[in-house]
Amino acid sequence: MLIFVHLVIAAHITHWLVAGRTITPVEPSEAMAFSRAGIVNAGLLFFAATILLTAIFGRFFCGWACHVVALQDLCRWLLEKVGIRPVALRSRALGLVPLLAFAYMFLWPLAYRVWIGDSLRTFEMELTTTEFWATFPGWVIGGLTFLLCGFVAVYFLGAKGFCTNACPYGAAFGLAEKLSPMRIRVTDACAGCGHCTAVCTSNVSVHAEVRDYGMVVDSGCMKCLDCVSVCPNDALYYGAGPLPLWAKPRVGSPAKRRWPLSWGEEALLAVAFALAFFTFRGLYGVVPFLMSLGLGAILAYLVQQTYRLGTRPDRTLRRRALKRAGALTPAGRAFVVAMALLALFWAHSGWIRYHTFRGESGFSATLDLRREVFDVTRPLPTIRSDRSRTITRAAEHLAIVEHQGLFPTRGNASRRAWLAFLTNGEDLGELADLAIARGEDAFAMHQLVARRAADLGDLERAVPAYQAAINAAPSVPDGWIQLGILLARAGRLPAAEQVFAQSVGHVQDSPELFYNEGLVKAFLGKTDEAIERFQRSLELDPWYREARENLAGTLASAGRFDDAAIQFRMALEQAPDDTETRQLLAQALLAAGRVPEAREELEQILRLSPDHPEAGQLLDHLRRTP
Repeated sequence: MLIFVHLVIAAHITHWLVAGRTITPVEPSEAMAFSRAGIVNAGLLFFAATILLTAIFGRFFCGWACHVVALQDLCRWLLEKVGIRPVALRSRALGLVPLLAFAYMFLWPLAYRVWIGDSLRTFEMELTTTEFWATFPGWVIGGLTFLLCGFVAVYFLGAKGFCTNACPYGAAFGLAEKLSPMRIRVTDACAGCGHCTAVCTSNVSVHAEVRDYGMVVDSGCMKCLDCVSVCPNDALYYGAGPLPLWAKPRVGSPAKRRWPLSWGEEALLAVAFALAFFTFRGLYGVVPFLMSLGLGAILAYLVQQTYRLGTRPDRTLRRRALKRAGALTPAGRAFVVAMALLALFWAHSGWIRYHTFRGESGFSATLDLRREVFDVTRPLPTIRSDRSRTITRAAEHLAIVEHQGLFPTRGNASRRAWLAFLTNGEDLGELADLAIARGEDAFAMHQLVARRAADLGDLERAVPAYQAAINAAPSVPDGWIQLGILLARAGRLPAAEQVFAQSVGHVQDSPELFYNEGLVKAFLGKTDEAIERFQRSLELDPWYREARENLAGTLASAGRFDDAAIQFRMALEQAPDDTETRQLLAQALLAAGRVPEAREELEQILRLSPDHPEAGQLLDHLRRTP
């Protein structure tokens, strides 16, 4: 079955590569799109259906269809082939990690949306995509994730160690499992031999569960049926019966579960996991959430083993003696050296994450400033001294990340370029080039360089930089628009017209682009073409007021005063108190010979603005005219 699952995954990927569009990833993690933005995709439908089926049939998906479980089973099998039998870590503290991770991934975003007043009733269907791989890590990080969640997690944490101590989806299935009437159950033929527990790879004490309850109540049971297949008396079976929620231990059964770790060690595991998780999650911009969960559990276990090595006279790790009679063995000394090196790497990674967090926090605080940068028709925002200090400190933190990190941090160069732009840093060009070389938002980086050059009046640098931005993202209208506006404002109208003409075939249906092209056509005296561009802009966005007002003005300049009056009236519907637009409407009405209507509009202007000079003078003129 697991082989078939992988064949289906391969077919899904192949379909995307061939067709260019396919069903959105059928992964539980994709359900986060609904929690965060109300997007319904195939992953959400799959996750919801699987949880519902688990509540009926039990936790079958993990045992029969999860590719990560298949990976862990393969790793366990290979380790056993070389004589290594993984031993499960049974921890109350780490056992809570999957539930907390599930709450963080799926429940917290929903709670936040409710808190900010976002309606959960509004949702968007997104069942197909052209960006199939957008939410997955690259091959290197993906490979490391599988290595950690597979071999390393199984070796240190036991068979299905990632499922037990890290998997957030398993938490949801585990909760639904408690409602399922379908379970592994036992008949009176059971002799208590323990063969079932010996073959269970889900770390369930099957013989104890069926002895105490008559069924397996542990929600870790993945219904793989290995226990059923090895029972020498055929005493175990998968079937319906009483729910585990109300199951009581049989009389005389020692049903209370015993945990091997003290509360002190549980606390140590919890603290070590938290430190590792927050240190490595997002480290260098590449460590994904699930990988950091697995890494946190593994490192917590190693910290616990180091503590035991230092506090006990004898210590063995996976059948290898580390300490005898208070003295370290060669293997023990190697373990101590390895843990010391790991501690140094851990501390350095924490240092990098601290400065990354501080720098990114300062960078996020500039969002409102960054939104105003690319519009060349507006001056750059003024930055107060206190915000300037915040930006400078953020740049200093990100510089430490750049120069002291062991690897480049994804997105760091582009963030530094932004901050250099906002503070007029001389290293903007260098940082933008570095970001482009690393593949970090080349479009924005070229635009930053272009805007800096445009503000300095250096058209010879600004134009190629805008052209480079267009080449980086030809389907994005902003690059074409900003270059066209820059050339038009510099008096190079034919060149601006050519830029807009070249955008045809690259940009799909941008009302802003058609509007600005219409302005250029109007300035060049190409009235009919200008009217056509304004009309096209309004077809795409009927509420584009600037396009409507300029369409009205261009119609008036062509002598089409009645048509102009219609457009001015429609513009006034969006802003009834706009006296300037009403003044233009009055003038168009006068030119069309519609004097009574013009008089009404002028009187309305004076009601809104009694001191309006042009309206008052024109109305006096009309009153004196017979």
